[in-house]
Amino acid sequence: MKAELKSLSSEMAQIVGAHLMMVPLLIDDDPELAYRHAEAARCRAARLPITREATAEAAYAAGMFEEALTQFKTLRRMTGSPDVIPAMVDCLRALGKYREALELADSGSREIEDPSMAIELLIVTAGVRVDMGQREEGMRLLRREIERPTMRHPQLAQARLLFAYGDLLSQAGDTAGAYHCFSIAASLDPSETTAAFSRLDEMDGVTFELDESEFVDEDTDIDDSDDDELPEDFEEIEDSEEIEDSEEDGEEA
Repeated sequence: MKAELKSLSSEMAQIVGAHLMMVPLLIDDDPELAYRHAEAARCRAARLPITREATAEAAYAAGMFEEALTQFKTLRRMTGSPDVIPAMVDCLRALGKYREALELADSGSREIEDPSMAIELLIVTAGVRVDMGQREEGMRLLRREIERPTMRHPQLAQARLLFAYGDLLSQAGDTAGAYHCFSIAASLDPSETTAAFSRLDEMDGVTFELDESEFVDEDTDIDDSDDDELPEDFEEIEDSEEIEDSEEDGEEA
């Protein structure tokens, strides 16, 4: 991020950097607010890939799939990297554009070289098939890669592949098969990036109920009224920058 921000003035780099730093902090709990921060950064520095990436990811997390797709397309054009293709396919899936999603997945499978991204593409492609009512085909795609891998999978990618297949087995009513997949995925994923441990707990009948009052000091006056306030600078977006970026986005669409 620092390398890209060096192309901006010192003052603008601070503003854009501050907005960008808020995106990963908010994206899980408040993706819409994360998107607003990312958009503020993008409006000020539309030509930086880092602002496009932040906007795309925040829009995706907030369920704004048209916007996410537009930003991912722009990011791909700017960087030439095919690694955004899995996210683009998933956006098309979410928008119900299944034929476009499968066409992009097919071309992407020939472009992507990173094994982790290749697995992500396979997983989202299976998701497209499931949404089309072709669960068996989606399961076949994943099972084929598990049984006869076409590449050397990084450990986390293996975990994600097994978790995705286990999820489809569970949907199909194969509880034993799903449990087996989740167990292997959990063993490959000690940092719990996937939800394998949680799914195993659910299948074992283990549930946890958290009473948040136990963690709050009754004598402490917590004022969270300003939690969602943005920096004063947030609304001060120059008209010329907004117009310039709108024109650029229009060309992409």
